[in-house]
Amino acid sequence: MTLRSIIARSEALIASLPATLVLLVLRIALAVPFFRSGLTKWDAPFMLAPSQAFLFGQEFRLHILGGAYPYPFPTLAAYLAATGEIVLPILLVLGLGTRFAALGILLMTAVIQLTVPEGWANFHLPWAAMALALMAYGAGRLSVDGLLANRTPEMTPTGSHG
Repeated sequence: MTLRSIIARSEALIASLPATLVLLVLRIALAVPFFRSGLTKWDAPFMLAPSQAFLFGQEFRLHILGGAYPYPFPTLAAYLAATGEIVLPILLVLGLGTRFAALGILLMTAVIQLTVPEGWANFHLPWAAMALALMAYGAGRLSVDGLLANRTPEMTPTGSHG
């Protein structure tokens, strides 16, 4: 057995990993940091921690074109961030509306990048890459999206069921 054939067999073995399993792990990997962060923003269900309104109003700044600007509507921004960090990861793990949930996470990542510019390499770039992959490839078969796709009849060009 040659080195070339060993490499080819190894690559074939790695490539045989089911894409749906990879997408499931990707959904979970992207969901975890956002969900964990979201849990810290609430004192109780529907009760935002007072520290969040303070952070968005007094501490956090949007770093745009060399300037640091306060968040517009900081309390609303805090509620939206806290809600997004709970709801979007749950949708990702379930694989429900995955492409839209990933888009939401990507938009949140962009705002986080503007707020904490030094986090781009360790956090924001990997989050953006994972979100983009999920937007492009969807949730896979191990998801609510996958189950719904299998149950929804395809429409033919004439409008009748195929």
